Amino acid sequence: MNPFKEEEFLSNFIDLYQERRNLWKVKHPLYFIKYARKATLGRLLEFVKTRVPQADIKLVENKIGILRNMYRREHKKIQDSLKSGAAADKVYVPKLWYYPKLRFLDDQTEARQSLSTLPSSLPSTLSSTSTLPSTPAEASQEEPGPFILDEVDAPSCSQDELSQEEGCAQLYGGGGHAQRQAGGGWAQQKPHRMPGASPPHYHQ
Repeated sequence: MNPFKEEEFLSNFIDLYQERRNLWKVKHPLYFIKYARKATLGRLLEFVKTRVPQADIKLVENKIGILRNMYRREHKKIQDSLKSGAAADKVYVPKLWYYPKLRFLDDQTEARQSLSTLPSSLPSTLSSTSTLPSTPAEASQEEPGPFILDEVDAPSCSQDELSQEEGCAQLYGGGGHAQRQAGGGWAQQKPHRMPGASPPHYHQ
């Protein structure tokens, strides 16, 4: 039997997905980092393999893509019924039992608005999550999104380092960038002095 059809298994899978914010939170410092994303998907894969030993990363990505697509479709039906002026008792009610568990995806509306292709005349209640796929599975069915953009170059984290998401976030998105901005490089460079030259004098 497919464990993803079991409520308990799927519920736990969604919970684990929600906890790993760099897979869905656009403004997360690790969202575009290939190495971090792969390691995080590996955490989900470990859980899936408890029931599907032959599972791989691609299967995990596909399951996430299916969940997100199903959620967006249900969400769109709700918004369409609201825009039609339907009475409160006529507003579309999602048929997916796990729809409420995926509501954390709505938090990305504000973060995605600047990337959205939706006209500004649409109601603000229409979530822009429908315009930005988050997995290759989604990208194959929807328009291109960040998951298929060219990856930025970044040092890789080990599995142990990635076990602490925030610690790795500081490595990629923390002080390093600020130091480069302030010092022109990863470390402050000492002024070069020619042999035999006197050290520079600084006026008080």
